[in-house]
Amino acid sequence: MRILHVNKFLYRRGGAEGYMLDVAALQRSAGHEVGFFGMQHPENDTPQPLGGTFPPFVELEPAPAGLSGLMASARMVWSTSSARGIEQAIREFRPDVVHCHNVYHQLSPSVLRPVSRAGIPCVMTLHDYKLACPNYQMLDHGRPCDACVGHGTWHAAVRRCKNGSLVGSVVLAVESGVHRALDAYGTVDQFVSPSRFLAAVMARQGIAEDRITVVNNFTHIPALTHAPEAGEGFVVAGRLSHEKGIDTAVRAIGRLPGASVLHVAGDGPERTSLEELAAQVAPGRVVFHGRLSASELGTLVRRSRALLVPSRWYENQPMTILEAFAASTPVVVTDLGGMPELVEPGVHGLVVPADDDARLAEALARLEADPDHALAMGMAGRRRLEQDFSAEAHLSRLDSVYERAAARRGRPAPPSVGARSGTSR
Repeated sequence: MRILHVNKFLYRRGGAEGYMLDVAALQRSAGHEVGFFGMQHPENDTPQPLGGTFPPFVELEPAPAGLSGLMASARMVWSTSSARGIEQAIREFRPDVVHCHNVYHQLSPSVLRPVSRAGIPCVMTLHDYKLACPNYQMLDHGRPCDACVGHGTWHAAVRRCKNGSLVGSVVLAVESGVHRALDAYGTVDQFVSPSRFLAAVMARQGIAEDRITVVNNFTHIPALTHAPEAGEGFVVAGRLSHEKGIDTAVRAIGRLPGASVLHVAGDGPERTSLEELAAQVAPGRVVFHGRLSASELGTLVRRSRALLVPSRWYENQPMTILEAFAASTPVVVTDLGGMPELVEPGVHGLVVPADDDARLAEALARLEADPDHALAMGMAGRRRLEQDFSAEAHLSRLDSVYERAAARRGRPAPPSVGARSGTSR
């Protein structure tokens, strides 16, 4: 099978790019031929055999000023260079299926119509809430919000959802409003949602349920080199920003008696304020590690009593949870988004209300008092991971999605591995 992955960035920039590159590697190892289409960017992985078809680089964070800014805003709504580029990429690569990821802004949904005109099945993985929320996150100044889900995108402008900026918020509201009016994503044959929660949001937005398939994320599961043990202390990992709720974890640690330690892995705009908070409520008990490599973070998680995900926004399906399960470490999550789908309370970890440091502290005290139960939950998490979140299972489920997309397009199922010859791209 020849699979063309489409994403605005083609380097390991964030979760969407990491997922796409990892899936592509899996597909190549299974014998499929894989190509990429995206925006020209100095950090794109090389080589890019289809690079001559890519639309030019544009910087949107921060957005350019003046005429350049107006042109960039127009490209966000519809990009003729992206449409022309993917037409050429299709001619050169001849894909059996096109698998889109984050095409918003730099590429725009203009890339979808040429795929449809070519009669090629199109699949799109939903990595965020963009199709239902102009600012991606379903957040209104740091708080959960669903005002635009199934309703007008003008709410984003009125509420200034883009960092409090009226101009930026109006641009996002117009962009999403035009795309909805044009049914710009209507040619996607199958959407892939990592969680049931996100799938339900998209159904509320009006996407037919038979076009959405829930396919859990996956992670590579390393072999156990020694018997798991209940670790000490707790760890939270991620961007140090308001929606992640790390301040709640710091306050919870301060409520615990004894010398329990919270390890904070990551960096972000709230690091200074979090360090000041830790000095006030939990002096000497919060360690800020900054950004860690994957192996360093894995070691820290494996040695901890539990991983905490105290988010105050609708997390979709955080990879950190799956990685904790791989390390046989239980997790404590809030009751928002797709996280409760991953954690059965008392079996794989604990679930607490968001923004409630007292309840979070109670949960941590339970884990501190019963290390055997904590270890049992971590091991149960690993067993669930092995059963439901393996790379092999994920690849098989994606193949089934491709077949459904082809059926909706009225085409036969994409050819199996080895059915077509050619050079791997």
